[in-house]
Amino acid sequence: MLSSEVVSAEKRRLPTALAPAPARMDALPSSPRRRQPLGLLVMGVILLALVLVTVCAPWLTPQDPNVQVLSARLQPPSALYPLGADHLGRDVLSRVLYGGRSSLLLSALAVLVTGGVGVAVGVLAARVGGLFDEVTMRLVDVLVAFPYLVVALIIAALLEASFGTLLLALTLTGWTTYARLARALTLDVLARPFIEAAVATGVPTRRLLLRHVLPNISGPILATSFLRFGHTLLTIAGLSYLGIGVQPPTPDWGAMLAEAQPYMQRAPLLLLTPALAIFVTALSVTLIGQILTQRLDPLQRKHR
Repeated sequence: MLSSEVVSAEKRRLPTALAPAPARMDALPSSPRRRQPLGLLVMGVILLALVLVTVCAPWLTPQDPNVQVLSARLQPPSALYPLGADHLGRDVLSRVLYGGRSSLLLSALAVLVTGGVGVAVGVLAARVGGLFDEVTMRLVDVLVAFPYLVVALIIAALLEASFGTLLLALTLTGWTTYARLARALTLDVLARPFIEAAVATGVPTRRLLLRHVLPNISGPILATSFLRFGHTLLTIAGLSYLGIGVQPPTPDWGAMLAEAQPYMQRAPLLLLTPALAIFVTALSVTLIGQILTQRLDPLQRKHR
């Protein structure tokens, strides 16, 4: 009893400067959960602005993107050519805006088709099981073993280079990611008690998948779609750069990079403008996908 009184008295005699300062709430690091909505909003605004600019290209472009004025070859930025002219005298700004239409449209179609095929195959493999599940997953393993870009190059090279050929190449090589994810998520959902109760009451398989399974796996699938969109956009730009994709004179960001490469020292804007468009679009979509993955993926939520 005496020792405790002595200790309390010594504590009272400690100078105020030595006493531990109370923790400031404003000095604490902000939670990632609070920063994510702001980042999602900023990236969403950037992506929406890019989409609106490309969609409204006919009303925003100063000139026709395919009109050639040879007297204006490699002209620097001016009032008539805000971003200069290319090696054929075409307006760079108009071609970048129109090129975004083909690049974004093809990327969106590729993501929709590959996502639809992959999710359907993955869900059916998880539901049916047995030999179908085993064969499907082994096929996925074989396709994943080959480099994504190499397979797309082979398919696109065997067929005539066109918009449809490029979409087919991206579909045949891109559905495996969705199939694996959809199968894993479906197996997790099918093991839950409410699914067992629905099966016990005689709910048809079609209704079970559409009403109970798909809504529960849509969040991670959506997040993966944004991530794959950025990857698909870069793949399309790379194939177009190699000449396998959207063919001239249709503007395309990847093809513009290939056309501008010989003139990069004399007219650097020819190369920087489409490269910056590809970089900003892929970055914004990828960041949105990462944020959505952290918020919608059950495993990410559990770790967090």
